[in-house]
Amino acid sequence: MTKNPDFDEINEAKACMDNIYDQADPGPYFRELQKLGYVIPNEAKPVFQKLISQMKLQRDGSLNVLDLGCSYGINSAILKHDLSMSKLYRHWGQKRAESETLKENVEYHKQYFAALDRPEDIKVIGLDVAKNAVSYAEDIGLLDSGLTCNLETQPVPASAKGDLEAVDLVTSTGCVGYITEKSFDHLLPTITHGRPPWIANFVLRMFPYDAIEETLSHWGYVTEKYEGQTYIQREFASSKEQDQVLERLIGEGIDPKGKETEGELLAEFYLSRPKADAADVPIERLFAA
Repeated sequence: MTKNPDFDEINEAKACMDNIYDQADPGPYFRELQKLGYVIPNEAKPVFQKLISQMKLQRDGSLNVLDLGCSYGINSAILKHDLSMSKLYRHWGQKRAESETLKENVEYHKQYFAALDRPEDIKVIGLDVAKNAVSYAEDIGLLDSGLTCNLETQPVPASAKGDLEAVDLVTSTGCVGYITEKSFDHLLPTITHGRPPWIANFVLRMFPYDAIEETLSHWGYVTEKYEGQTYIQREFASSKEQDQVLERLIGEGIDPKGKETEGELLAEFYLSRPKADAADVPIERLFAA
């Protein structure tokens, strides 16, 4: 099997936000994301919407989406309620009373999202190692269910297999690099138990994808990269971070000129589907309309 270089080593080039990723109150996390111009969920939205529309032609009823690295349910909010990051930043950036309890905070945001239109008929399962973030997203109704586990080191919990077997689409917008082919090795036996889902990953350009692609191929998947397309994840947190990322890209033989040199971390999109689905509608034709 192809082995990727140590992703922990590659991650050292990036700014670390572990200290705010799993707090009970998501406010600090959203404020930091806004300062960094974090927009990858916006970039991914039309891609995911296209996939959902295509899949609804093939599958009956509400689609079940598994969002890997879901944090506080950002992708779910954007897809279910037709929101944008700017709208979420305005919402989460509101000043709340210092005396507000967590229970009051949860109830306020729960009512806000419940009052919005829900244009997409999807159910979203969120998976993340961040227990507080997943629980919060469940409590305010952004996730239909949440799963907290580390698939790098453990198999899918038996209690979650029923929900995961019904998944139609797997999404991620930045967790590849924190997860490797190990997570997919643990996940695939469960999610392919019935009709295999499509798997849609946005991956920062400095992270090789070949080991994950090879793992998926063992389960009958064909992986296609949307060639010629890049997607902004966020701005660099510092010149040091940019220099480190540029050095990593160049070391991997990837030309950053006109891309990361302009000041933003960029991702590419990979779509993995069962062979018959990929042959029926190649990725270029899927996104041509």
